[in-house]
Amino acid sequence: MPHNPHATFTVDSAVELAVIERSGFVESRHIGSAVLLSADGSVVTELGDINTPIYARSTLKPFQALASMQSGVPLRGAQVAIACGSHTGSLDHMDVVAGMLKAAGVREDQLQCPEAWPQDETARNWLVRSEKGKSRLAYNCSGKHAAFLWACTENGWDTHSYLEPNHPLQQRVRTVIEEYTGEQIAHLGIDGCGAPVAAVSLKGLARAYSQLAKAPGDQSFSARAATIATSMLDYPWAVQGRGEANTLVMDELEIIAKIGAEGVLAMATPQGVSVAVKILDGNVRATSLVALTLLAAAGAVEIPGVASALEKVVEPVLGGGRPVGKIRLGPAVSALLD
Repeated sequence: MPHNPHATFTVDSAVELAVIERSGFVESRHIGSAVLLSADGSVVTELGDINTPIYARSTLKPFQALASMQSGVPLRGAQVAIACGSHTGSLDHMDVVAGMLKAAGVREDQLQCPEAWPQDETARNWLVRSEKGKSRLAYNCSGKHAAFLWACTENGWDTHSYLEPNHPLQQRVRTVIEEYTGEQIAHLGIDGCGAPVAAVSLKGLARAYSQLAKAPGDQSFSARAATIATSMLDYPWAVQGRGEANTLVMDELEIIAKIGAEGVLAMATPQGVSVAVKILDGNVRATSLVALTLLAAAGAVEIPGVASALEKVVEPVLGGGRPVGKIRLGPAVSALLD
């Protein structure tokens, strides 16, 4: 049966990646697909459909940031990381984004991402006490949007239409995504923040992360891509937030990790071993467990380090405030560890 060009893969072509066990009873099942690529781009592990397009959502942010940098935006340090990030809106996050806007010569109200309350409790309380209300700076994509605006001011491009697919910046974003994934974008939609979002395969997404992660160690790759990979690992708090899953993984294992909405996650080691996961129902709670298990099973990361990280990033199954179960690997994934 030919693939529906307006839909991702189906349950029939997916596998059970993880289950939620409570009091010895399997309560929920996470169905999806996953792929692990070796450093040379060949498929090592294939679970489910890895070729049908998915919306890669925020896992594409490093490549959107790369397009901004290719357009002349002089991002440095935490600015690079937050342009790639889905941050929690801490005071530090908002301060970095505000600095980017100032450098670009634009105002906060020119950001076209929605206003939001910070996920970070300290920042939220500060906004409430100061009677400032919701802020575009607190929206998780504000760093990406600030970089977009900065690209416009650097090039004299229109700042009002920077999210339109035919805008020069978005055309460059599309070129970067297709270059790094090694495939044409199958479908272009609108992400939660209002920016264009591309549909690519899990295999293509993993390929893109492999290229990105290898960049710092290979002079044949773009220096800007190397800066992005290095900055994500140097400033992991700016990519998500202190204590958050992606930040913990990058901090403890020194591998790039980037979550996307609707159950998407991509990771890659500095050697270029990469993994991409999509949970079909959009739930993200099993993604880190699955992705890190695939990397560990392939020998790309050390099992003790993975075990330590998973203790911190995998949500416990609680009853009355105490553990009564766990998120457990599905048969297709656990078999990789045998």
